[in-house]
Amino acid sequence: MEIGLHVRAQLIQPSRTKFRMTEPGNSNALAAAATPRGLFVYLMLYGGMTVLAGVLAFKQVQLVPTELSVEAGIFPYLVLVVISSTVAQLYGQKTANTIVWWGFIPLGISALLMQLVLGLPASVEMIDFRPDDLAAFEQVHRSTWRVWMAGPAAYITSLLLNVWIFSKLRGSGEANTLGLMVRGAIASAISQAIDSVIFITLAFYGEFDITNLMIGQVLAKVVLSIVLVPFLITGGVALAKKLDGD
Repeated sequence: MEIGLHVRAQLIQPSRTKFRMTEPGNSNALAAAATPRGLFVYLMLYGGMTVLAGVLAFKQVQLVPTELSVEAGIFPYLVLVVISSTVAQLYGQKTANTIVWWGFIPLGISALLMQLVLGLPASVEMIDFRPDDLAAFEQVHRSTWRVWMAGPAAYITSLLLNVWIFSKLRGSGEANTLGLMVRGAIASAISQAIDSVIFITLAFYGEFDITNLMIGQVLAKVVLSIVLVPFLITGGVALAKKLDGD
């Protein structure tokens, strides 16, 4: 009799476990646990960089000791390239593409909030005591519709292209560190050159001669892609593996 009860208890126990695992609370916990920590960290960082790239793009900086100059938005954009390539390397091309598309959310929300803030009246104190700050803020953040359209168009095209090239060059085998660095440099150089062509053409063509600006931007981004990106991607992959506990 005791043996029969023990057997029936063992048969019933798995069904109870299965029921508990499908409860809503446990399902959410399982989903959270299934997301690698490295991927979660890079998701948060990616959203911030999409917004910061648009803000920093208003300043042009010189790449000392050369005469090349670039818009400062290239630096957070490099981080976006590194993150998308790292995610493609560790979590797959599909996941990387999804992150790129979802990057439109913080980009769109920040643009809407900026328009809201620009439309709201400034405080009396700022008008009376800090008029120069108010004028500078509005001058920097009020951009034409062409710039607003050029940014997202260049972003989605170049980053999806970066993920595609990076993944295709990998082939079916596991890449070593050197292969990872070479793929990262090639994908970044091509995608960033395309990014410059799209953005500068859509934003400024017809306003002035864009030839020198185009050449300078493309050359500078290709150089940075070769000099910096390979090492940043290698470091990004190593950090993600450490966060994931590998």
